[in-house]
Amino acid sequence: MNKNITNYIKPLRLEGLPADMRRALKQAREKHGWSQREMARRLGLTQTHISGIESGKIVPRYDTLLELVRTLDNDLLMVPRALVPVVLALVRDQAKTEEGEGEERPLYADGDEESTEEPRDEV
Repeated sequence: MNKNITNYIKPLRLEGLPADMRRALKQAREKHGWSQREMARRLGLTQTHISGIESGKIVPRYDTLLELVRTLDNDLLMVPRALVPVVLALVRDQAKTEEGEGEERPLYADGDEESTEEPRDEV
């Protein structure tokens, strides 16, 4: 094997989880009513480790992140990048809890309420 192959491989190391992911993890933990200490106990980690993950100072290993997410009744999915907006819209729609916000609406609505008036003949 070529000894110089490592010269062509650029290591990819995140400096922290993306802010929106950290925020979602924290919100899910709080939704369960768990403190960082309780979350750490459930995962066999320290409270400092959970704090580091939520603040972006610690990048968890994949298996730790997966266990953390699943403990919070969520899952990690690989989604083709082109479909991310669609998946995010579905998640947003599912998360809406106010009455009437999640109801069906026409696909091609222009944002205005449908008019109940009869169409007028223009002369």
